Amino acid sequence: MEVKSFVFNPFMENTYLLYDESREAIIVDPGCYEDYEKKELTSFIADHDLKVTRLLNTHCHIDHVFGNQFVKDKYGVKLEIHAEDEATLKAVKVYAPNYGFQHFEEAEVDQYFDEGDTISFGNSSLEIVFVPGHAPGHVAFYNKNEKIIIGGDVLFDGSIGRTDLPGGDFDTLIKSIHEKIFPLGDEMVVYPGHGATTTVGKEKQTNPFCALA
Repeated sequence: MEVKSFVFNPFMENTYLLYDESREAIIVDPGCYEDYEKKELTSFIADHDLKVTRLLNTHCHIDHVFGNQFVKDKYGVKLEIHAEDEATLKAVKVYAPNYGFQHFEEAEVDQYFDEGDTISFGNSSLEIVFVPGHAPGHVAFYNKNEKIIIGGDVLFDGSIGRTDLPGGDFDTLIKSIHEKIFPLGDEMVVYPGHGATTTVGKEKQTNPFCALA
């Protein structure tokens, strides 16, 4: 499984494209807002002859959903989220203009997933783990054998997701990290919603917010 990341929008959000030898691909958290960002994403997909089959959101804060409608229209895929985050998604159109994003396109949810479900594409699959705290319906997607987790805004390199936004809760987030992320194994590579990749083992030892030491 290949993981390609793109850094989009003023929030410096990580958009992820996952694909394998079948050339089937999924897009997680498309943050592309400007036309040149959309072109960067679609050009990579075209250059690598990929077929996008699914569109997933780890959670639905503004910086992770800018490109939802664009991806739906471009590739004819359905938007899949956790039901607990639909209110988060619907709120974006209300506050987007306050951030200066006058051309935000709202996307309707097509399907819901839940913890324990499997996301399949090509010859690959990802398991879903429910990790609220940063957002009420936040999930992460992981593959135990590949040792990767697309973690959204839960756990960062030396930090954690903010909990001062609507639906956020610090204690819930720490519980999610300790009970859902850390048990996945020290070698698990975390692909976060912002910033550089890290590992579960590193954060267990050194993260000032949630280390176990």
